[in-house]
Order: sequence, then C-alpha cells, then structure tokens
Amino acid sequence: MNLHEELMERLAHRRSAQLGGLSPAAYAELLLTVRESPSSYVDDPHDQAFMQLVDAVDRVLRSRDDDEFRDDESFMEERTQRMARFGRDCAQALAVAPDSIHARLLRILASDYEPDRQLDELLELDRSVDAELGPMTLPESGDAWTDVFLRGRLRIKAALSRTCLDSARYRMANDYGQALIADSPCDALGARHTCALSLARLEDEEGFEALDARFDRRGDSWQQLGRTILFYKLGRMPAARRALMGFANLCEGGPYALLRPVMVDTYLPDRPAAEPYSFAEVTLAVHEADPVVCDVPDFCAWAEQQANFGDQARIFAERNGFGW
Repeated sequence: MNLHEELMERLAHRRSAQLGGLSPAAYAELLLTVRESPSSYVDDPHDQAFMQLVDAVDRVLRSRDDDEFRDDESFMEERTQRMARFGRDCAQALAVAPDSIHARLLRILASDYEPDRQLDELLELDRSVDAELGPMTLPESGDAWTDVFLRGRLRIKAALSRTCLDSARYRMANDYGQALIADSPCDALGARHTCALSLARLEDEEGFEALDARFDRRGDSWQQLGRTILFYKLGRMPAARRALMGFANLCEGGPYALLRPVMVDTYLPDRPAAEPYSFAEVTLAVHEADPVVCDVPDFCAWAEQQANFGDQARIFAERNGFGW
C-alpha cells in the first residue's frame, strides 16, 4: 500500500472540504498541488501524525534492506532496535494526535506481542474506536476504502483477522475478514487471502468456493495453497495432488517456499504488494499459512513426496542461490 499517496489524498480531501467541495477537475488540480508541497497543506494534527508515521514506516522499510546479509544474531539485534525506534515514533505521533487510529494500531504492531496478547490489544482498540466514533457509515460508493479517512478502521479489522489466523482462531479470522469485505468490496487490504486460508483449515469447501467466485476466481498464491490444504484435509487426495501441481506450476518457487519457509517481518500496517503468483507473493502466502500448516503436520511431508515437487524446490534453490 502506498502510504505516501494516501497522505496526499488525506490532505487534498481535507482542503477540498474546507473549500466547500470541489469539482472532479478542480480536485485533480488540487491533488497535483498538494503533491508538490504536502507539508504546506498540513493544518490538522491527525494529518501531522499520519505524515510522521509515513516517514517512520519508510525508515523501517529502508532498514530492512540489509537484513538478508545479517546472521541470525545480528538480525535479531537490529530488528529489536528497529522496532523499538518505531514504537517511539508511534508514541511521538500520538503526542501530536492522541486519538490517531493509525498511530494506535501501529504502536500495537510494533510491540511484537505474542498473538494472544496482540489480539486482546486489537480488540480493545476496535472497541475504543467504535465507542469514540460510532458505527462506520459507508460512503455513497458502498465501499469504505473510497473514504480515505475510514481506512484506519478497516486496517484494524484486517489486523484482527490476520491475528486471529496467527492464533489459530480460524472461524474468528474468517468472520472478521468477511466483515471487512462487506465494508470494502474492493478488498484493497486482501481480507480474502486470510479468509481463504481460514476456510481451508475449517474444511469449508462451500465457503471457500463462494469466496473464490465472489472475486471472479482470479487466482493467487493464497487460493492455490488454500485449495491444496482444503482437499488434503478433506481426504480427497487426487484433487489435492492436482491442486498441489497447480500450486507448483503457477506460483514461482512455490515448492521451495513451502518446504523452506522464511521469516516475513511485521506488516506495517499492510501486507506488502506483490505480483500474483510471484515468488514474493507465495512467500507471503506460505508465511501466513504457517499456523494452518502446523495444524496439519503431515501436509509438507506429503507434498514433498509427490512427483517432482521436491525436485522443483531443489532446482529453484540452486538456480537462485538459495540454501537447500
């Protein structure tokens, strides 16, 4: 998600409202002007806090660039310091706007709580925001994402859904994800991905297929992996093998990602963008599926035993200089 562009939209929408509303053409001109000098348009503490958070997230992302060259000890030391700095940045943003939804959410994510504690914190934040602001009213478009000022509330729901999945609360994860999709049918935050994995673990084939159809069956790594897990859990092994073959053939490096999963750092606040079926995407999908895979302990061993799956993983590793 492009937080820089979101900041521009916030500033332009707020100035447009101050001016009594602008025509689409006039708003487009205003947005161009805001992009040239955004700080000139910051006259609300919530926007000031959001700008500080955008800069803080940028610093975190830049500091991750060298992580692949660190050994485990130096990586963990650097990561601990990085998240502590980010937590302080969130506190500074909260000093500017104590009710900033994004600052409150990001401070929770920066704290690196174990999943149960994080879920408690997110639930309390969700309740507090609902009490402060009341029920969320959808804009005329019918999609809350089109209102830039509602996105913080949507991000809380997305974080809740992912944290429920992390803590093996699969039905709750699906419920929060489906509620998020109802509020924002464009699903810019990818709630469908969390739902797909949750429904697979719940062995809910009807729900899984309905979700797939709702998004016009446009595939991705979560759908392919989830479908494989679903059929494996249901004991429909021919279908599971076909789904696994699809996962291996469609997802770049899918076999390697599944058999040699890597750590993916905390989403701040959103899942990183990735091309469908790319290695970057399948790495995210496997990372998010870890609680599900751990609940199905024979799944990876079964996958590795299927024809050519292990060989595909090894060949991908050798071609790309990865360990095997």
